[in-house]
Amino acid sequence: MAGRPLSGARPTLEDVAAVAGVSRATASRVLNSSPRVSPEAHEAVTAAALQLGYEPNQAARTLVTRRTGAIAMLMSEPQAKVFDDPHFGALVRAAASELARIDMQVVLMLVHGEGAHSRAERFLRGGHVDGALLFTPHQDDPLPSTVRKLHLPVIFGGRPWGSLRGLYTVDNDNEGGGVLATEHLLSLGRKTIVTVTGPEDELSSRDRIAGWARATGAGPAEITQLTECGDYTREGGYRAMNLLLHRVPKVDGVFAANDLMAVGCLQALREHGRTVPEDVAVVGFDDNQMIAPHTDPPLTTVRQDLADQVRKMISNLMTLVDGGSVRRREVLPVQLVRRESA
Repeated sequence: MAGRPLSGARPTLEDVAAVAGVSRATASRVLNSSPRVSPEAHEAVTAAALQLGYEPNQAARTLVTRRTGAIAMLMSEPQAKVFDDPHFGALVRAAASELARIDMQVVLMLVHGEGAHSRAERFLRGGHVDGALLFTPHQDDPLPSTVRKLHLPVIFGGRPWGSLRGLYTVDNDNEGGGVLATEHLLSLGRKTIVTVTGPEDELSSRDRIAGWARATGAGPAEITQLTECGDYTREGGYRAMNLLLHRVPKVDGVFAANDLMAVGCLQALREHGRTVPEDVAVVGFDDNQMIAPHTDPPLTTVRQDLADQVRKMISNLMTLVDGGSVRRREVLPVQLVRRESA
């Protein structure tokens, strides 16, 4: 057939056009999903591309469209935390799945340690990606201020520290979740409700404490007495629960600010001879499917839909990449999932 490439040669756009019997410009419009082509031309070009095994030259397409087809996902956490904590695994899986659905690549960057931030800045400035998803929860993180200087669409997962001027965020209702968890414990008749918190330098942790305080009416003295930091880790939750049991022996309700810490709380309570939920009711936060349904007893928890959060972040990001506008700040609802622990 006329226009077929030589054996072993990579088929070109001109080959596809020749086989389809259309101009090169028409073939290009079809392969770039332009609406300005007839159904007949679309069918002919698509069939020719399949017949020839044509694959677009991504480097050439990037030069023409100024698009890379890739999105960076930056996490300001050490490798051990990202790969050991199921929370981060859920975020990465959700991003990879959603970006694959829209034919985009994800570039995962762990921005932690000496020189990591400068390397990340150089990468983002280098035109390697069309936009970025940032998870930068810590108070001393320089990335939020760095990205203000970049001509690159960026969406933050959660609320970063400092001024939000010029930034786009998609968060979950952490304070509302703290209220939900604590009000549920109160509805069960629990009188002495403590909370195991996340790191003080993360706003999600502070918001969840604020929700607990709002529901209990706790003032500064009660907050000091009834809270203990567990660093969002299982070991931290175990350590914090032990401290609280010694300090607040009459505790009958626990709000753990994530599911990993709740697992540590359950272990400590068991070792102290406290039954759950008879003696002490426990509520977590996340509804991580690798944890909450499998604890003993199964964990009542606040569900934040991480997949929905990531989908919304990507949708907003691609709108910005295309030159559109989106809301600067979005807060997604959470819900209580009741199981046997409370």
